[in-house]
Amino acid sequence: MTRISVLILFIITLFNSCSDEESLNQDKINLELLNSLNDVFDSGKKLMSMTNGLNELELHNVNQEILFIAVHGNGSRGYEWIYPLNVINDENNLISFFRWNDNSCINSSIKLLDHSIKDRLKKYKNIEKVILFGHSYGGLLTASFMDQWTGEIPLEVHSIASPLKGLDSISFFCEYKIPKKVPTKSTFYEWRTIHLLDGAFKHLDYDPQNVEIIGSKVTRLPEKYKNNKLGHNWSISWVAEQIK
Repeated sequence: MTRISVLILFIITLFNSCSDEESLNQDKINLELLNSLNDVFDSGKKLMSMTNGLNELELHNVNQEILFIAVHGNGSRGYEWIYPLNVINDENNLISFFRWNDNSCINSSIKLLDHSIKDRLKKYKNIEKVILFGHSYGGLLTASFMDQWTGEIPLEVHSIASPLKGLDSISFFCEYKIPKKVPTKSTFYEWRTIHLLDGAFKHLDYDPQNVEIIGSKVTRLPEKYKNNKLGHNWSISWVAEQIK
């Protein structure tokens, strides 16, 4: 074997080792690890470093009857999810996190989510319900997903601080359409922040959360949460405590 061949083999081996190590690290990211970090921002970085797709944050067991899926918004730093995921977690939930390309239109990610859910339902026969917990742009994704849901088991969708009315770029380039009504076997909850207190929406001259979807259950969030202004990111924690 020539020196060049040896060098090429070394580079290939090194690349494969790095890929395997990265994959191994991805598999180790779970609630226990996220809670062990002292800085919530470090935990958020870990969460957002996961590969695109449905990532389970705990081991599956036969007591888990609900597949709970958190769906982040555009430009999320992950830290806003750490507390809510722990609040919601209990022995009946399989907590998971859907990482997706939030800089693009939602259509391809809806297909990825649909495929991932169907895969889990085939694998885990004890799952009797799916809950989608979407924030901001992620809430828009979950609402659109609900509109296309064809599964046999009940689907519960929570859209939190989400521009369901659509924004110009989303509506035009992504051909986004507001769901008209909640389908059979689905339950849909809209959790709307106060327009002028939400840092993501207050610059707009209209509230992009305000839509009319037949069968939707709408709640307007209060002004404050734990003595803080209840804005865009705090909304996840407030809703998590309500549904708990």
